[in-house]
Amino acid sequence: MTSHKTAQTMKPATAAKKLGVYLQATPADFQEGAVSRTELNALQTDPPAWLVELRRTGPHPRPVVAAKLGISIAGLARGGVTEALTTEQIDALKDEMPEWLQKERATQAEVRKEAARIKERNAERAAHSGDQQSGEPSA
Repeated sequence: MTSHKTAQTMKPATAAKKLGVYLQATPADFQEGAVSRTELNALQTDPPAWLVELRRTGPHPRPVVAAKLGISIAGLARGGVTEALTTEQIDALKDEMPEWLQKERATQAEVRKEAARIKERNAERAAHSGDQQSGEPSA
């Protein structure tokens, strides 16, 4: 018995998310058809001109905008940014550095610092419990 392999496909929204682009800014044929895993891999390894340009100038989806600004997606919403932004708009925000962006960057820095502290603490605990579980007497 032979099995028939069918191409694994995804919705255009999923493909756009994986590519890090704003779906509404992609070409109509991309938005209207399913994207196979093979097609997605081809777009990632050898992106067409429209994809290169879209990644360079935008508009960018909120996760990309948040990353470029160094803040969280929730921070974007708190700052009133609900739409996709172009690279030019992101750069203008960085230059302007409004109060909400300064605050969100500080918040994000604290979150990263706390995450690093917890990671370090957990690593120390794991190392310590590993010593005790080895059955060897402590020095």
